[in-house]
Amino acid sequence: MDQGFALPLYLDLFAVFLMAATGAIEAIRREFDLVGLLGLSLATGVGGALIRDGIFLQAGVPAVVRNQDYLYAVAAAAVACLIFGRRALLSERLVALVDAAALGAYAVVGMEKSLAFGLDFAPAVLVGTVNACGGGILRDVLMREEPMVFRPGQFYGLAALLGCLTYPFLRQSLGVPPLPAALGTIVFTFLLRVLAITRNWRTVPVHETGLFRRRRNPPAP
Repeated sequence: MDQGFALPLYLDLFAVFLMAATGAIEAIRREFDLVGLLGLSLATGVGGALIRDGIFLQAGVPAVVRNQDYLYAVAAAAVACLIFGRRALLSERLVALVDAAALGAYAVVGMEKSLAFGLDFAPAVLVGTVNACGGGILRDVLMREEPMVFRPGQFYGLAALLGCLTYPFLRQSLGVPPLPAALGTIVFTFLLRVLAITRNWRTVPVHETGLFRRRRNPPAP
């Protein structure tokens, strides 16, 4: 893989904007004030990137504070939700679709930056998945909810993981150029989440699987 390639900045900003928008909408729903709305938007929008750069890669000052465009993307998402938030509040599915698009974009960004940093494949997948899910985890924790990625549900963490696997597959195995591979991964992850939402594909608690089922009464001798 050509590690010298860098994804366009607008793709990263697109992911930040979408993820921040989900935080802003949740803040509006909970009737937070302006400080709460901006704070939740910031944590959700750049949380995954801060975890990636500050904990895993440790490549100096995180990108989100080296380039003010990230903060502008968060602010733009907050303003957009203040203007159009009433319509968004009426549609749980709209929020889920926005989150699905952000999930794919952040998976691609996390994978590309991890591979460009020189990580091996498995650690890069870990960092990419955390990058994709980190903002949503912080949002849920701040809202005092169980993080969606840990709950049985509609392929949230699984979609992020498959997105992180799809991007290097398209580039390395199929030889797809970087930008089309990135866009293809975003579309694939988005469609997977949409199908999971519309068809109600769900994961199940581990205790409901055959691995953890036990007989209550031992068999008669």
